[in-house]
Amino acid sequence: MTDRKRERPDDYFADWKQREALAEGMIPIVGRLSREKSVKCYIYGRSLVNQSVLQIMKDHRYVRQVEGNELSEFETFPVLSRLSQLDLGPAHIDVGRLAVGYFDHGRGQGLSIEEYVDREVGNLIGSQGRPLDKPQDVVLFGFGRIGRLMARLLVEKTDGGDCLRLRAVVVRKGKAPNDLVKRASLLRRDSVHGAFQGTIRVDEERESFVANGNEVKVIYADSPDAVDYTQYGINDAIVIDNTGVWRDEEGLSLHLKSKGVAKVILTAPGKGDLKNVVAGVNSNIIDPEDRIISAASCTTNAIVPPLKAMDDEFGIVAGHVETVHAYTNDQNLIDNYHKSSRRGRSAPLNMVITETGAASAVGKVLPQLQGKLTGNAIRVPTPNVSMAILNLTLKKETTREEVNEFMRHQALHSALRKQIDYTASPEIVSSDFVGSRHACIFDAQATIVSGNQAVLYLWYDNEFGYSCQVHRILEQMAGIHFAQYPAQD
Repeated sequence: MTDRKRERPDDYFADWKQREALAEGMIPIVGRLSREKSVKCYIYGRSLVNQSVLQIMKDHRYVRQVEGNELSEFETFPVLSRLSQLDLGPAHIDVGRLAVGYFDHGRGQGLSIEEYVDREVGNLIGSQGRPLDKPQDVVLFGFGRIGRLMARLLVEKTDGGDCLRLRAVVVRKGKAPNDLVKRASLLRRDSVHGAFQGTIRVDEERESFVANGNEVKVIYADSPDAVDYTQYGINDAIVIDNTGVWRDEEGLSLHLKSKGVAKVILTAPGKGDLKNVVAGVNSNIIDPEDRIISAASCTTNAIVPPLKAMDDEFGIVAGHVETVHAYTNDQNLIDNYHKSSRRGRSAPLNMVITETGAASAVGKVLPQLQGKLTGNAIRVPTPNVSMAILNLTLKKETTREEVNEFMRHQALHSALRKQIDYTASPEIVSSDFVGSRHACIFDAQATIVSGNQAVLYLWYDNEFGYSCQVHRILEQMAGIHFAQYPAQD
């Protein structure tokens, strides 16, 4: 990125109001592109769909923080405006990168902004391709922390309704007479992630709730093979099992005995020979004939992308992974009996040393690291956002500056940029990452390097960031592929 630092405005307030007006003008353009053409617009990987004016402006400011140069609404609005004038097929378009590309390269070639945009998305103009021939039905089996966040994601990404459609959630019948109302209320309000962005209404007569126009049936069942989904008009569904009860092929195959089910995704580490997939890293192992896939764990998803990047660049001889993890609902609020060691002690009052299988699970995703990593975990009194500390012995010596710059490039310009985010803020803390859509966020300020020893600190939203990784696997299992513009490096 060349030096494009903007001159200081004479009047900050007038400059702000001009940029604010441009951001306001982006919202209807982004909405139409998303609903009518299945074109999703981004600013350096951050979605513009359904964002507020201030959030769009913050996304522009983010580019300055990570690239060292300003990205202004004055530069992106003409790009977005031109895209709205073209007959485009479905795609994901990074408006921020296109704008930077124009001012760094296209302008010097004598092109107008319109000519540059037309050239960059030329293959997309007039495209009649669709992501799917018909919408893909999705069922959530279980409606706990991950289930409800997956519901939020699926509703948010419904757009024109021609891709993934959340059709039902399956739960055990609660003891309360107003069970359906309570389920909907938990989706509407969340103590960690805030209010649902939209409207939810309950239709008790139809045993469903309606979220932003999506009618979602609530089905009561105790076993994966106890539902006939075709009775609800659901066919060839992909079931996302987020209960964690069935984790091997035999148990998860029970879902396939229910009418209307085509495939199953487990939101936990799979046992036995199940494929454990981390989106963006080993997604290529998913075959069209695969019917059951594990999305691994939140911690495995957080550590595998940076481990792959570091191993590819520096080589990893050995390492230790220490996870500082938010408490989860399998721990006790107050001291009480628990089958696992230490987890019976009060989660909000204690740091609790416990085991993690994430280090050993890395070998299932990155076979070249099999047996090279050890791991442990400490549960701490925070409700969400965790940290993984990678203590690595590398094959060659390096420096803190070299590692930080390499990881910054991975976060911005590599094929792992949806998985790895980057921060260099000296004031960042865990709550700042609630709602992060990345598998992990690399903390450059905390990096320690001495010769061939490197210690990396990675934050991750172990709930929402992981759910986004599951959604990426879901899209692949459904056969959904969006062209990327500009093309990934």
